[in-house]
Amino acid sequence: MRSTGTTITSTTLGESVKAFVPHPLPPAAPPLVPESFAAAHHAAETALARLAGVAGLVPSVDWLLYSAIRKEALLTSQIEGTQATLTDLFDDEAGLAVSNTDDVEEVTNYLRAFRLVQDKLRDPAGLPISVRLLCDAHRLLLDGVRGAGKQPGELRRSQNWIGGTRPGNAVFVPPPPEHVAALLSDMERFIHAPEPSLPPLVRIALVHAQFETIHPFLDGNGRMGRLLIAALLEHWGLLPEPLMYLSGYLKQRQMDYYRHLSTIRTHGDWEGWVAFFLAGVEAAATEAERGIVGIASRVAADRKQLLNAPKATPASYRLFEMLPMMPRFTVERVRQKLGTSFPTANAAVQLLAELGIVTELTGQKKNRSYSYQRYIELMQR
Repeated sequence: MRSTGTTITSTTLGESVKAFVPHPLPPAAPPLVPESFAAAHHAAETALARLAGVAGLVPSVDWLLYSAIRKEALLTSQIEGTQATLTDLFDDEAGLAVSNTDDVEEVTNYLRAFRLVQDKLRDPAGLPISVRLLCDAHRLLLDGVRGAGKQPGELRRSQNWIGGTRPGNAVFVPPPPEHVAALLSDMERFIHAPEPSLPPLVRIALVHAQFETIHPFLDGNGRMGRLLIAALLEHWGLLPEPLMYLSGYLKQRQMDYYRHLSTIRTHGDWEGWVAFFLAGVEAAATEAERGIVGIASRVAADRKQLLNAPKATPASYRLFEMLPMMPRFTVERVRQKLGTSFPTANAAVQLLAELGIVTELTGQKKNRSYSYQRYIELMQR
């Protein structure tokens, strides 16, 4: 059996615990056996290539990014227990009332952290994937939400644990705090190795598991580890844009997800985790491809209906093209977006409502809000 780390006695809250310190990547003694997941790797790469190709079906890749990034933000947050929904997120962006504002804020923080990482990686003068960049993203992730008192943007300075009511009955105890910086430096070296021996998707699987084992922050480790997956997919050129959200697959198989991470530590089973991860990439990429085809078909059918409408106006055409990135809205928001008068904006909205493209939500005479409902339903599947 492969050893994947050493156990050290650590003390926290007055209890002695066995903390796990992982060996540096890549797995060794023995090395990883790529043949054991070769078929899964080929299937995952093929699914990613198909996804990158089908994105060209849609007139604006921004539409796809708008929905994909929000679904990832929502699902990765739901794994950690938030109750926010996709419509909560859209309502919040539209300035409409939302009941669970704290949960929505957590999801919005993930979006901010993700954008920061993406912007830095795309800026020639920006930070590479590094401990510093992860700390900057972590600061945004916990800004003003639960966990805000747990050292946002800083590596932990105390022993943490996972599962259980106290350190002594924990399911897993990550490395003691004095080991965290060196372990992350090793991981950073692995990411930026000049001549890697393993393919990018396999390296992403290894990095994610290693990050979760190190558990470098007091809160937000799960979300940061999954954000790292999305960042590396782009960094290593596997997807030109973050069109795939792996958190849906991990949320559906949450117990398997945690079990595979655990068996790396207990049984040295890196191969089992990598195969599980690759199956997730294939499933998530195939699902994203199906979603893109559905959205492209829906928008094309609705556009055709509008083009055939005798009363269509330039304002109604412009409003329609905004809908995929503004699926919930008020007339006032439309007026601002179009830079036009209220009557012109209202006429454009009413035409789309008469055609059944958008739906009025309130049933009121005033302060009405609208939804591009069929599009939202496609995204919620």
